[in-house]
Amino acid sequence: MRRFVCLLILLTLLPVSTAQFQDAPERPFRLGFTPFPYEISIEAVEYTYDRIREDADLIVQHFDNGVPWPEALAGTPYSKQIQDDWSYRRYLTPADHELIVTVTPINFRRDGLAAYRGEADDMPLPAPWDGYSFDHPDVYTAFLRYCQDIIDYFQPDTFLFGIEVNLLMKIRPDLWESYMTLHRQMYAALKEAYPDLTLMVSVTGIDLLEGYTEVDHADQMRALADILPYTDVLGLSIYPYMTRYMTGPLPGDMFDQLAALTDKPIAVTETGYPAQTFHIMVGDTRVEMTSDAQKQADYIAFLLDAAQEYDFLFVVNFVLRDYDRLWEAIGGQEDLTIAWRDTGLYDEGGAARAALDLWREALARPLKQP
Repeated sequence: MRRFVCLLILLTLLPVSTAQFQDAPERPFRLGFTPFPYEISIEAVEYTYDRIREDADLIVQHFDNGVPWPEALAGTPYSKQIQDDWSYRRYLTPADHELIVTVTPINFRRDGLAAYRGEADDMPLPAPWDGYSFDHPDVYTAFLRYCQDIIDYFQPDTFLFGIEVNLLMKIRPDLWESYMTLHRQMYAALKEAYPDLTLMVSVTGIDLLEGYTEVDHADQMRALADILPYTDVLGLSIYPYMTRYMTGPLPGDMFDQLAALTDKPIAVTETGYPAQTFHIMVGDTRVEMTSDAQKQADYIAFLLDAAQEYDFLFVVNFVLRDYDRLWEAIGGQEDLTIAWRDTGLYDEGGAARAALDLWREALARPLKQP
């Protein structure tokens, strides 16, 4: 859900997919959201958790806002802001929902070490952390302790220790080898400490598909080959409108191609599709992304059909309700902050969209037993 909007190109569209979600007596996948709120208020946070209780059987506590590097290394208490945040999240997390916790050592721009999280999120890295590479011993020690602390606190069913990691290969390929040193160390250490915990990382699925973006496909295949031995699940972050196809018809074999990349279980760690038209600045060009609620519903049907066919473990629609109010509060710019604004299954006023009917239909089906 990140920085590749700038890669959008207007090209000829391929034929529309006609895939629809097929009725099935059981579903192999859970359905979930992150508790990303639609505005900055306690009411919005509690509303989001309330809807997750009703409209999901899985929740993702997503931490992509920095790492408390010095405190984790020293084993000293984290900031009050972090402690309060963890406590509030744990209190509101539905006890009967499967829980996924996601963290990452890579920064929000996916071009270096994660920022510092202390009394605020995404603070500049203090010295000497601002000069450390991923394979520095202190980075490994601090990140491992941080991961162990957050696992012990939340007791998740699945732990994701790297978000959209293949973007580092895309943006800073010179850092890839140092990242993989950390990645392998983390997987081995966490697997030893928590042998029964599912461990995984996510990748941007659209960058694994040749021709969908301008990324070097050979580099992405190498990154995938490096990652797969050190993840229990292939986690896909998928925003299909951030490709050459934009909000036009998608190739009908998109998920077939992704499923063919591995024999490991697959999960959609985050996804979304806009239900309204919006404009975004790509360089100096104002690009129109034309969409509506029916296009969103078509994508959700396409996605759930693939999840059923390929036994995905879970599907997460990142945004539950459109965050127009939050977007306006932070400036209302036609930049990356608008890219996911209209991807909720509820609109900005809280009205359910057509895609939510498909979602609820799938949720009502019993889970397939392992």
